[in-house]
This record gives sequence, structure tokens and C-alpha cells, in this order.
Amino acid sequence: MAKILIVEDEFAISQVLKAYLKKVGYDVMQCFNGGQALTVFQECQPDLVLLDIMLPEKNGWRVLEEIRDTSSCPIIMLTALGDVNYRLEGFDQGADDYIAKPFIADEVVARVKAVLRRAKGNHSAVEKKFGGLEIDTKAHRVLLNGEEIILTPRDLSVLLFLAEHPNQTFTRDQLIEQVWGWEYDGSDRAVDLAVKRLRKALTDWDETDGEIKTLRGLGYQLSVPKR
Repeated sequence: MAKILIVEDEFAISQVLKAYLKKVGYDVMQCFNGGQALTVFQECQPDLVLLDIMLPEKNGWRVLEEIRDTSSCPIIMLTALGDVNYRLEGFDQGADDYIAKPFIADEVVARVKAVLRRAKGNHSAVEKKFGGLEIDTKAHRVLLNGEEIILTPRDLSVLLFLAEHPNQTFTRDQLIEQVWGWEYDGSDRAVDLAVKRLRKALTDWDETDGEIKTLRGLGYQLSVPKR
């Protein structure tokens, strides 16, 4: 079973989450301090992180940023801040999901399963090549001009889906339904942020080989030359 790291300074909340996650078979580790989170993460190499925002010494945004510097491990943010702007900030920095407190522990378990399922993926084994961009949907590996591009599971899932349907346009709602599933509970602006990060990661992709195009009023597509 997958390893889950809980980074939460409220001991009671952390213990409840640990109990529910262990009940369904996950291996659970805990950290109660933002200042120690990166060290614990590197030591235990979890498959997913539940990360609180309000932490002592170092807040969750900083921890998220530090993890994203070296890893695409799925991260679900936990916070009492209900404002959608905080949710978008987390997605923009590379979070994979967001759960606002107070929450039901069973819901957290369900969201953990959903994010891990997305990270693992269920794509058929297909290798796509668009000029200098190579996408292996089985290995979930992306190369640009021979160099591997590290993407978060959320962004990678969008790119994999678009690559499997080149020159087809999808609305935000269609991407949410097809890529993240309707259990996703967040603003459709998260799609825009994922595309923004993908474009940044693919800055060196020759535009004659393709691009992620916005069709105003319609949606997004991976636009590539028809050969």
C-alpha cells in the first residue's frame, strides 16, 4: 500500500487522519512542524502528502514550494481557509487537491484514493512524439529536446490527455470530467493554472512542432501539425 505523510500541527486531527488511513491499509507517517517537513519527506519518500497550511516555523505554502523543487509527489492541502483565492494559490504552486476544514475523515480518505489513482493513471501504453516533445503515457515520462521534464501529477494528467487527443478542443468542464473526475472539488480556474504551468515547462518546445492553444470561448487543445 502507498505511504502517506501527514504534515499537521494539531495532534488530534493528525491522529484521526492516521487512524482512518491506516484502517484502509495505508502506511502513515506524521510530522507536526513545517520546519521539519522537508527533512521528514526526504527520509520517508511518501507516495502522497497531506499538508496543512498553518504550521509552526514554516507554513504549508513554503513547504509545498520546497517539495516541488525536487519532487512531483502528489500533495493535498489541508486548511481552515475557505476563500477560493487560497485554493487557487495552492493549485498555482503545484498542489493536487485542496480540502477545507472542518472535514469528514472518510472524505479525506476518498480524496487520497482519487489523487493516487490519478497519479498512477490508467492510460494505455502509447508513446507520442511531437518534434522535440516526447510523451510516454505508460511510463508517465515527458522529454523535451532529450531532457526529462518533471511535472506534478495534476499537470501531467492534463498533458497526457491532450496528447492522446491532439487537435481536439476541450472545455474546462470536459477536462475536469475526463482528467480529474467529478469527485474533484475545486474551481475550474485550476485548469487554467495547469495549462499556464505546462506552457512554462514547455517554453523550449519549438512552436512549429506544436503548442497548447487557447481557443477563446471554446477551451484548450494540443495543436500540432497534421502530417
